[in-house]
Amino acid sequence: MRALWPKRLFIVIASVGAVLFVINTRERGNTGVTEAQRNNGDFDSEILKKLDELDASIKELNKRLHEKEEKVEEKAEEKKAEGKQEQKGLKKLFPESYLFQKWGDHLSEEEQKEAQSLYERYGYNVFLSDRLPLDRNLSDTRNPRCQKKKYPKDLPSLSVVLIYLDEALSVIKRAIRSIIDRTPAHLLKEIVLVDDNSSNEDLKGKLDDYIHLIHEKHPGLVKTVRHSEQMGLTQSRISGWKASTADVVAILDAHIEVTVEWAEPLLARIKEDRTVIVSPVFDRVNFDNLEVIPYIAAAHGFDWALWCMYESFQPNWYKLMDESLPGKSPSVMGILVVDRIFFGEIGTLDGGMKIYGGENVELGIRVWLCGGSIEIVPCSKIAHIERAHKPYLPDLSITMKRNALRVAEVWMDEYKTNINVAWNLPIKNHGIDIGDVSERKKLREKLNCKPFQWYIDNVYPKLDHWEDLVAYGAMKNTVKENVCIDQGPVPGHVPIAYGCHYYGPQRVYIRKHGEVYIGGIKSHKYNNNRCLVDPRTGSTPGLYECNVAKQKGYSIYWDFKQGKALANKETHRCLEVEKGALVIQNCTGQGWEIQHIITDL
Repeated sequence: MRALWPKRLFIVIASVGAVLFVINTRERGNTGVTEAQRNNGDFDSEILKKLDELDASIKELNKRLHEKEEKVEEKAEEKKAEGKQEQKGLKKLFPESYLFQKWGDHLSEEEQKEAQSLYERYGYNVFLSDRLPLDRNLSDTRNPRCQKKKYPKDLPSLSVVLIYLDEALSVIKRAIRSIIDRTPAHLLKEIVLVDDNSSNEDLKGKLDDYIHLIHEKHPGLVKTVRHSEQMGLTQSRISGWKASTADVVAILDAHIEVTVEWAEPLLARIKEDRTVIVSPVFDRVNFDNLEVIPYIAAAHGFDWALWCMYESFQPNWYKLMDESLPGKSPSVMGILVVDRIFFGEIGTLDGGMKIYGGENVELGIRVWLCGGSIEIVPCSKIAHIERAHKPYLPDLSITMKRNALRVAEVWMDEYKTNINVAWNLPIKNHGIDIGDVSERKKLREKLNCKPFQWYIDNVYPKLDHWEDLVAYGAMKNTVKENVCIDQGPVPGHVPIAYGCHYYGPQRVYIRKHGEVYIGGIKSHKYNNNRCLVDPRTGSTPGLYECNVAKQKGYSIYWDFKQGKALANKETHRCLEVEKGALVIQNCTGQGWEIQHIITDL
């Protein structure tokens, strides 16, 4: 029906135009009829007759058009029904794949195979990306106050660094295109591409061809840095920084699209204070359908294992009642914008980090301790693909653990043992090579940096200090062979006895006053741990958030010595194993051994 409307409109307009022409010529006395006709009134009857004929013609045309529209609509409905029937007949080849949970019902079997293969290789929907326009439209998801802000013209110049390893070509091209289209030309000095030794042939010849096309209109805008061996994210970011020449460097992932006016608020903030490192707000691009999900501004935090997370800003930011203002952040999640010279002065990134993880937390801690600050700028938005998996490193924990220990050794002073606890490693002799940290310690001394306690008190007071932790790790029964305490199904309130595997569900933490947490310990004060409880009645032990257990009147404090009984301080009953189950009963002499002791129990 939509295709016929323009034709109908044209006919009606033409018809009305004819009538108006006749009327207009009559008024001007230029009708083309004889004076005799005009004098005896034949002209008026002739006009009326013409109008009647014209009206009949329009009605007939309208009728035919209506009939034709109905036929077109019928055919469209038939086609739609046929399509649905065909779609119903399509077999889902990968029903368990995350890629096809919400997308891909329309694909043939061959297309499904191609899409799944690309998904496994990249961790996001490259099949779809290859079919989207490079300059696709992105909605403006900024706060309305941001959209009204004006920025000075004389902002610092900008180098944009894109880091990648075996990224999809269409994703890189879209990132480049978005940067060129949405960054003022007088501010964008260069785009630096850093390839960490990709194996994809697409990222050589075809990418170079695309760069040549760009240079026809923007000579020399894009630089390439290619590593001859894989050096990891940290070294790649350092390579990009070294190759850049602008006043400010934006170090980004390559699987992004910048949005409208993304650069100006970041550059304006750095112009005000060259010692602040800023980050945009990341809107999430779904890995499956590549739709953009808006995110609100939030601080970048971390736990004691140094895994990153979003969390709220400090209360004073919310009191200002203006969501367009930058907010202080304990850390930065890897995408960062910084004064190029200041970045060198502060020590760039720790080149001793391996492959992935921890380098962003290290930077955040160092900047805060050594004279700078970190801020999130809500008026800058970047759309960032959230991978379903990282193909280049299936087990992120391997390097993450090692890098976290390195950060702790250089910066965390008396709190460094919290990293060991978080990763369930012994306090001494953990056996992991963290590399030479002597140069980083010299840098800390040279920059006259504050102690980590200052960071805890002034920047990240939300962290739980864990200063009263006395033991941690899996807890094994001394009588029943290879039986450990386990949190059981979650959510649930009954811990269980289970074969020892020493992973997360069996992690036990004992605090100085006798609280026993099972299944993990929270890194932040605003979270609640789950306490082992004696409910005082019955023989079934409980596992409740500690504050809830107190409200219910359960007993949450226990006595324990290595190899001895785990006895409740109030009820004097013990946690033991009977017939393969955890029970609370009168003590029979069963004991427990926990993996790691911090202080004598």
